[in-house]
Amino acid sequence: MDVPQLVTWLQERTPLTVLSENVLSAIAPLLEERIAGPDQVLVKAETQPLGIYILQSGQIESQPSPKLTTKTAGKLSPNLSLLPGSIINLQSLILNQPTRETVITQSECRFWFINSEKMRALIAKYPEITQVFSQQLAEELALVSSQLDFEQERAYILRPYLVTKARRGIVGRSRYAVRLRQQIKQASDNRQSVLIFGEPGLGKDNAAALIHFGSSWRREPIIKIDCSTLQVSGAELFGRANGKFGLIEALGEGTLVLNNVQELDEQLRPAIAQLLKNNTYTPVPRADEPAPPPKTSQARIILISEKTVPELDSVVEQRIKVPPLRVRKRDLEDQVKYYISLTCRSKGLPKPQVTLEAIRRLQAYDFPNNLTELENLIRRAILQLPEGQALTEEILWPSQSKKKQLRLNLLNISPRFRRFLRSPWWPDRLNYWFVLPAFTFVVAVLFLGPQTRSENFALNLFWAWWWPGVLMAFPFVGRLWCAVCPFMIYGELVQKISLWLFPRELKRWPRQSAERWGGWFLFGLFALILLWEELWNLQNTAYLSACLLLLITAGAIIFSLLFERRFWCRYLCPIGGMNGMFAKLSMTELRAQQGTCSAECTTYQCYKGGPAKGEGQETWGCPLYSHPAQLDDNRDCVLCMTCLKACPHRSVEVNLRPPGIELWTTHKPRSYEVALLLLLLDLVFLHRLPEIQSDLGLNWNLENFWVHATVSVALLSLPALLPLLAQVTMGLLHQFQTWINPKGLHIRPRPFVESAYGYLPLVLVGNLAHYLDLGLGEGGRLIPVAFATFGFSGEGLPIAVAHPAVLQFLQGVTLFVGSSLSVILTQKILRRSFWSLLPQHLAILALTVLFWQLIV
Repeated sequence: MDVPQLVTWLQERTPLTVLSENVLSAIAPLLEERIAGPDQVLVKAETQPLGIYILQSGQIESQPSPKLTTKTAGKLSPNLSLLPGSIINLQSLILNQPTRETVITQSECRFWFINSEKMRALIAKYPEITQVFSQQLAEELALVSSQLDFEQERAYILRPYLVTKARRGIVGRSRYAVRLRQQIKQASDNRQSVLIFGEPGLGKDNAAALIHFGSSWRREPIIKIDCSTLQVSGAELFGRANGKFGLIEALGEGTLVLNNVQELDEQLRPAIAQLLKNNTYTPVPRADEPAPPPKTSQARIILISEKTVPELDSVVEQRIKVPPLRVRKRDLEDQVKYYISLTCRSKGLPKPQVTLEAIRRLQAYDFPNNLTELENLIRRAILQLPEGQALTEEILWPSQSKKKQLRLNLLNISPRFRRFLRSPWWPDRLNYWFVLPAFTFVVAVLFLGPQTRSENFALNLFWAWWWPGVLMAFPFVGRLWCAVCPFMIYGELVQKISLWLFPRELKRWPRQSAERWGGWFLFGLFALILLWEELWNLQNTAYLSACLLLLITAGAIIFSLLFERRFWCRYLCPIGGMNGMFAKLSMTELRAQQGTCSAECTTYQCYKGGPAKGEGQETWGCPLYSHPAQLDDNRDCVLCMTCLKACPHRSVEVNLRPPGIELWTTHKPRSYEVALLLLLLDLVFLHRLPEIQSDLGLNWNLENFWVHATVSVALLSLPALLPLLAQVTMGLLHQFQTWINPKGLHIRPRPFVESAYGYLPLVLVGNLAHYLDLGLGEGGRLIPVAFATFGFSGEGLPIAVAHPAVLQFLQGVTLFVGSSLSVILTQKILRRSFWSLLPQHLAILALTVLFWQLIV
């Protein structure tokens, strides 16, 4: 190029265009063309410049001086590519300073070069060069100063809200933890808006921090704002028009976390929705000023909420649900160890061991406040723990769910009791070695021996011992009788023999039909049995009592040949239905720790059966197809301990508890069970038919079958009208109150299917008081009756018979206690004021008075 062409090129292609044409005409003749190959070092940082280089073509890269990089770490890019026209070393020559960067060629490059001596001579000859570039440096300095002021103000605005780091990762190995980590990783790969929602105490803000610090924008700031503290105008977020800028503008390309979005003022929600939808916002104008034009936001938005906010949920691009701790029981052990390490490190304490029982205690708790509650619990436990001691379940006493409160696990108190229940003796050997032959013997004696209760010990045993004994056992051991019931022992025995002789697959349970109609079947069968007992005098006729026992046994055998396990026992047995209902009043229960089962168990051997595993024994599974962790009451548990034997995790518990607590906590009412309850209430009156006839001065001819049958059906129906009348009265009173004061708050009475269970203690003690006559009167004559059964004289043999006054006292106390408990239970179940339930309490009192009149 000639000089004019060089001048034109300098004016068009380089920063020297600010110089006059005279100066450029002086520079052009001094330019020397040079060529450099790739990967050559043209300039080395912190050295005296050899001259200036003007890049004509090619690619070069500038690397800042190590001193400069150290001072501004994280602020500048380590490498900078220079374009053709770039001038190298000019600033160093003007300021007479060492070079500030190392320049390396990336490809073959062409340069114009002027050595340092010639350039310094030009600078001395033409002061214009220094003046122009000094002015440029001043403008750059002013710009840098302005930027520094902005950064300082930005830092001041953001500082109260800054999140400096994520507190922790996602701890755990469950499928919930894995999925949460995947969702956070996916959200980190883009800048779409995110909604993180879940229950309190789950560390949702920590998940937001993980998204930010796991992304490519981790060097940008992240701030968290509590929506409950925002001004209604939103000025903190959006800034003022022609005034102080807001957090969104100060944030730049950072991340804005809006915490507790459910508490965001409704007036602000449209503006936040606009921000999420269009990435635009409008600064808040002053009064009487027009709205300014909207601005564009570069920030990423993350919302955190405990509840749904429809206006915002619909415009969010990604959603992450943080699962509660109660469904992540498998992660609890890892969480506990993490918080133990965290607490011990912060307090400078040695890290204690945590026992398996402590982990299971925690897994049995639901943690309503989730990770926050767990962290506080572990911290408090460690601070209370003596040095060198393991972290046991006793230290973690607050971690007890409402379902576990007021429970005492008998298996922990007595290991010997646990060993017995897991041994072959309970109940298999007891059933097959004793109950099975004893039942056969009793039935044979009933058929072949004398036919009256005064001469047949088997009949005496059945009516004077078994009935009062099983009624007294319900409040203590619930449905324990069903574990040694001879009916199902014969059913299981015949089932095993038939499968051995005729291998086949038994039918599965028709659960839906059985749940709907099974209870009504056993109710009808029980009613027919009671009529049979009354009309044919089964209590004093041995062979008919034997027929009753064989009838129930036949039902168990037939359905055992058709269906798996104990279908008859769970759905159709009348005795089992009564036992299941009264077992709800028991002070004992069998349950399993839900947390342990969900976290550790994958085989469900207690429910399905299976081979031995760990300390779990080989079993055929629960005979009633009930999972102990899912039991809401004692109705479907016969205390056979199959689950205790099968469980390899020690999850099954046998607890002492407040009697009947399930009736006002986890109970599910059933209409057929209420019908059975009322039938057993009527049964007390049927058993006392002679007393009713005598007290009323009636002269019914009960020798006539049809008269007797009509009266019996009436007594099995009419007394139940009294509780129904009380329910109707409460409904009428509610309607009357509503009519008198339409605007008042009136609570509608609970359905009768719920309130009827309040009569359960009264029905139990009413039947028990009746059978005390036989138990304390004839039951004590068992020895002489046994001798009489086999033709021997029983005279002179010991008897134990209660004095009539003692008997009346016990019957009276029984009725008084039962009626009092019915009143208390009614209050607990219905949770209403005493006066609003007065009709039902009066019905309980009336029934108690009637029972007293007939029995005592």
